[in-house]
Amino acid sequence: MDKIDFSDNYFMQQALKEAREAYRKDEVPVGAIIVSGERIIARAHNLTETLNDVTAHAEMLAITSAAEYLGGKYLNDCTLYITLEPCTMCAGALNWAQIARIVIGAPDSQRGFTRLSPSPLHPKTELSTGIMADECSSLIKEFFKKKR
Repeated sequence: MDKIDFSDNYFMQQALKEAREAYRKDEVPVGAIIVSGERIIARAHNLTETLNDVTAHAEMLAITSAAEYLGGKYLNDCTLYITLEPCTMCAGALNWAQIARIVIGAPDSQRGFTRLSPSPLHPKTELSTGIMADECSSLIKEFFKKKR
């Protein structure tokens, strides 16, 4: 039996599955996975249109789901895999959750939190960017191209 390679690419592929589900629902295709150890404890995708809620970003929904799973509000032993760089609202929530690590697929030069200084993330949060960036970016571009 083959052992699963629990790499950043593996988990980003799982986040991309969530993003594709959002795309299918005509939502901005952003997907999120939260991992504790090598286990996915939360999956989410954007639902702002479905729920008529501007805060229903993939990250926010994943944070809530992971906190419920863990039975506590802090995600300091968890990693978020997100297909698009979080906005400042989501980065703020990730700060409050004290998430250990964030892995970003595609950058968001218009609304992403990294354009802010100082960073809104918790000082202990580790950040990795550009994981499967082309795949993540092309899904977003395809979605907005279809909308125009």
